[in-house]
Amino acid sequence: MKKRELISRRQAFKTIAATTALGLHYPTVAIQKSSKRNLKKNIKQSVCHWCYQDMLTVEQLAIEVKKIGLVGIDLVGPENWKYLKTHDLESTMCNGAEISLTEGFNDKQYHGVLVDSYLKHIDLVADAGYKNLICFSGNRREIDDQEGLENCVVGLKRILSKAEKRGVIIHMELLNSKVDHKDYMCDRTHWGVELCNAIGSENFKLLYDIYHMQVQEGDIIRNIKDYSQYIGHYHTAGNPGRNELDTNQEIYYPAVIRAIIDTGYDGYLAQEFIPKDKSNLGMDSLAHAVAVCDV
Repeated sequence: MKKRELISRRQAFKTIAATTALGLHYPTVAIQKSSKRNLKKNIKQSVCHWCYQDMLTVEQLAIEVKKIGLVGIDLVGPENWKYLKTHDLESTMCNGAEISLTEGFNDKQYHGVLVDSYLKHIDLVADAGYKNLICFSGNRREIDDQEGLENCVVGLKRILSKAEKRGVIIHMELLNSKVDHKDYMCDRTHWGVELCNAIGSENFKLLYDIYHMQVQEGDIIRNIKDYSQYIGHYHTAGNPGRNELDTNQEIYYPAVIRAIIDTGYDGYLAQEFIPKDKSNLGMDSLAHAVAVCDV
């Protein structure tokens, strides 16, 4: 190796080391105490209420997220939609029709209750002017994956004709069974895609939780690109820990969000991390996450 090349390589490594030490490998975002900043808005962002429910009611959270520039709040049921409407926010992913995460469409014993509840909530969602409603596969409980998939098809087809008529999209959430939701069936992208294909309706999609799928299977960007047509909604959080989207976690969110945008996605991205920083009611961390994903 020539001396000049050696010096250049040494200088390059010094530059990389200095950049890493300063944290410049991840976007540096100035936090503005919950004040709205000029967002690019290439992707529409919202936030999940449950992450802040110990600190803020839905109404209080609505006031705060409006300041940050979010378009809505995820996982809000009919009883709280009035607060969103007061502040001109969307219910970006409605809930309230489900029994629980563990008791879902993969088990026929729950179909009666679930079908009645979803038929009712589809009307509530549509009448309120919203379009997204969450559902869950449920836990395996010794049901094998093929039988569980077939059971989901049977149960979901009982509600999808109404969902299609009312313009409501049913989203099944992908959750990891490795750490957070032991025994949950819809824990891999491929299984969810098989379910979508078996149902064959544009009104049934996957809720792709980036945190959960990083824990369960990784390869986030490739799966987003390969299966974008089946994904109707996204959730975020840092891994490990499900906390802030900062340099203490392993997902490089700017690249992930760019990949989502590149697919032509026009839906919502909901922040679903649990803030470790409780100062300013966690709003500084939320504002930072919103800025990180505003690519």
